[in-house]
Amino acid sequence: MDEKNRNALAKVRIERAQELLEEAKRLMVDGAYKSANNRAYYSFEKSIKALLALKFKDAKTHAGVLHLFNSEYVHNGEYFTHEDYVKFKDSEFIRTASDYDDFYIAAKEDSQKQIENAEYMIKKVEKYLSEFL
Repeated sequence: MDEKNRNALAKVRIERAQELLEEAKRLMVDGAYKSANNRAYYSFEKSIKALLALKFKDAKTHAGVLHLFNSEYVHNGEYFTHEDYVKFKDSEFIRTASDYDDFYIAAKEDSQKQIENAEYMIKKVEKYLSEFL
């Protein structure tokens, strides 16, 4: 993949992250908190995958995306922080509970926090990407 295609991939991914965030917000309004958690997580993940495209990196698993985000962006501490990593990790935990734990009760406040964290990360990634795209 060349630089032009890499940049196009990053742009497509951040646009998809925004779409997923809007879906999460609509689901939140409808009271579908577990589904809102799912969409908020995938919004968060897609924004991270936009970053990974800049380094010609990708992962096929959620754990792989988390690992690459940590090693490629958080560990150097230049722009993304350990707190950003924790937000992403927590989002994945809540998404997993929402999707697979039959007895998990998704609270409105938790879902709202998931959406806020995803929105925060999208904005942060967009700012970072603006230097490259």
